[in-house]
Amino acid sequence: MKFVIAPDSFKGSLTAKEVALAIKKGISKIFPTANFELVPMADGGEGTVQSLVDATAGKIISKEVVGPLGSKVVANYGLLGNSKTAVIEMAEASGIGYINKTTANPLITTTFGTGQLIIDALDHDVDEIILGIGGSATNDGGAGMAQAIGVHLLDSKGQELTFGGAALLQLAKIDTNNLDSRLNNVKIVIASDVNNPLTGKKGASAVFGPQKGATPEMVQQLDKSLVHYSKMLQKYLHKDVATLPGAGAAGGLGAGLLAFTTAKMEHGIDIVVNYSNLKSKVQDADFIITGEGGIDFQTQYGKTPFGVAKAAKSIAPNAPVIALAGYVGKGVDVLYQNNVMDAIFSTVSGAKTLDRAFKDSQADIAQTSENIARLIKKLTH
Repeated sequence: MKFVIAPDSFKGSLTAKEVALAIKKGISKIFPTANFELVPMADGGEGTVQSLVDATAGKIISKEVVGPLGSKVVANYGLLGNSKTAVIEMAEASGIGYINKTTANPLITTTFGTGQLIIDALDHDVDEIILGIGGSATNDGGAGMAQAIGVHLLDSKGQELTFGGAALLQLAKIDTNNLDSRLNNVKIVIASDVNNPLTGKKGASAVFGPQKGATPEMVQQLDKSLVHYSKMLQKYLHKDVATLPGAGAAGGLGAGLLAFTTAKMEHGIDIVVNYSNLKSKVQDADFIITGEGGIDFQTQYGKTPFGVAKAAKSIAPNAPVIALAGYVGKGVDVLYQNNVMDAIFSTVSGAKTLDRAFKDSQADIAQTSENIARLIKKLTH
């Protein structure tokens, strides 16, 4: 019997690989001679680097870069097992984890560090970069990233713009003569499930700015800056990216990547399914086990368990897909439609505090997996 175990992380407690190992531990008690294929997964957000590194036997690279507030931080990114593909989470360099209520100021936060990670990946001679752009602290339209990869953003006096979204209102000229030429030969894939445009009521500033500390006045100022920025991009690069779906992701980093590189956007889970070779691994599977910290009706919108289930059913339609979650929320019935998922189980053993649930998660996942395996044995023997 073959089990393909392809979960996401249980955020706050276990990585995707640790979840997979806990599931295997539980099932192995009942099926000690079974064949197990462990495929750590992610959906393009937090944990994508670690999941793809684990899935491909790659390695983690650390780099000191400029953080969102201008101070130095140490950011990690992954080099996959083929040594030719880098996977970067922009949050490692420019993420909201580097700010707090006191320091949050999207007028000045920058994506410069994310650009530095791109350059470091190029220095490792990669020919492909996967870039997850969730969890940003920034609202600079990717301007800092652009400056890091060689673009000069100049004011009316020919001076380089300072960091941050507010400074974009002073943008008078875009000079791409020093843009790193290696980017012409590298495929860049943006992992994002955000469809917001760059500007307007559904744009980066209005929708995501408040999460990063923007007051209503700041939102108006930042949106005005990004409108001007988009006009300059059109004037100097002849690219109209403002209204493209996803341009507003990560405070407009999506727009910057689409404007200054050859990047294309894809759903995060689709990227991970592809690079982990999940479909080939489920071809002869008897059962597919997936999971995430929480599962509810929103899981159908690009989250890992639903993406895994769809990919698995497209290849092995008769293999049951079972999902585990610490929290099973409202509306999960929708996940059973069209024979996508076959069963969803909560792993939490009894009433407990969130802190206790985190501490017990490994043992609880193993126990739930063992219980599922006992049922499978009863039904198949």
